[in-house]
Amino acid sequence: MKKFALCLSILATIFTSCSTSDDEGTVQPVEGEITGSATTNRTFAFGNYTLNGIYTIENGVTVTFDAGSTITANGANGVDAILVKNGGKLIMNGTASQPIVLTESTSTPGSWGGIIMYGDAPINGAGGTSTKTSEDGLNLTYGGTNATHNGGTLRYVRVEFAGKKITDGTSEMNGFSFYSVGSGTILENLVSYKGADDGFEFYGGTVSASNLISYGNYDDSFDWQDGWKGQNNSNWYAYQTGTGNFGMEIEASNNNNAFYPVIANITLKRAAGTNTEGGSSAAEYDAIQFKKQGNGDFTNIVISGYTTSGSTAVRIQDAATNTDQVNTSKIKLTTVKINDGTSQYAGAGTVSVSFPVGQYTTSDVATGASITNGVWSTVAGTTLLQ
Repeated sequence: MKKFALCLSILATIFTSCSTSDDEGTVQPVEGEITGSATTNRTFAFGNYTLNGIYTIENGVTVTFDAGSTITANGANGVDAILVKNGGKLIMNGTASQPIVLTESTSTPGSWGGIIMYGDAPINGAGGTSTKTSEDGLNLTYGGTNATHNGGTLRYVRVEFAGKKITDGTSEMNGFSFYSVGSGTILENLVSYKGADDGFEFYGGTVSASNLISYGNYDDSFDWQDGWKGQNNSNWYAYQTGTGNFGMEIEASNNNNAFYPVIANITLKRAAGTNTEGGSSAAEYDAIQFKKQGNGDFTNIVISGYTTSGSTAVRIQDAATNTDQVNTSKIKLTTVKINDGTSQYAGAGTVSVSFPVGQYTTSDVATGASITNGVWSTVAGTTLLQ
């Protein structure tokens, strides 16, 4: 069959190739390996790639992947991940019908490290520190003063079977990990699917994200710390099934602060029979948990399925968070709809919670996340928007 080159150079570490098109105009994907470090700008054409090790995008380098590409890690060959260092940029502009999919060859949760991005936006770590060392086993420093840091663009990207636990037992990776990432970064229409840790985790920074789906992740669907304060977040959807802890785990590293993230349109669902990672001994089954001075402004929320004995829609985990955040109106949850008889909110242990007037409101017409389904949000013929 007659073919012609599309003249798209793949500057991968070990080869150069061009995608081709047959005489009917159908683009044929290239095949290749991704490994090592990117030290010059690179574009990966539409193709199927294997990921070997931690592929690092260095400071000053932009790496671009074409829509429809698939990147497959192999959990048997060590730690695999895509790592964007501070100053580097990752451009993944998939589409609803041609998402960029990062997966793992055995479809085993926790097999690889997902996408890890570093920036130099501000953080507020424990004790008020402005820099910290990462918890992903790479021991990289994050935190800075550049609130508008730009780590690139992720649109219509699905990460599957990530959340690798490092062998030292203390270091963990997620589906998506954002370390002090700034507001110049674009995060839209992203899926974290069946990872063994958190679906999305923010470690400080100012980045915002819209149209997020966290499906079947073992730990928390959404998690943040270190004073993350993205202001323009919308349409977050979580579906916990099989194994899962909190829908949202919210903390601020024990810093009583006057800033907080803002998120509109949230849906948190938990399928019947879903267990926590630690089994029945771990009370990590609430929809939303605030602890360590965590706070935020959240509106239009729908919560379903958090009916395990002792669970609640909103948990205030410690007295300091209740005193400094709830009682001073730094936690705001409005237009909340709770299905399935789940209780509204509670404090842990002897903590007695009473939201100030207007800081917690319910509504029967709350709609939660509004996300348009497509190929990007469908796995093996099953839509992730349950």
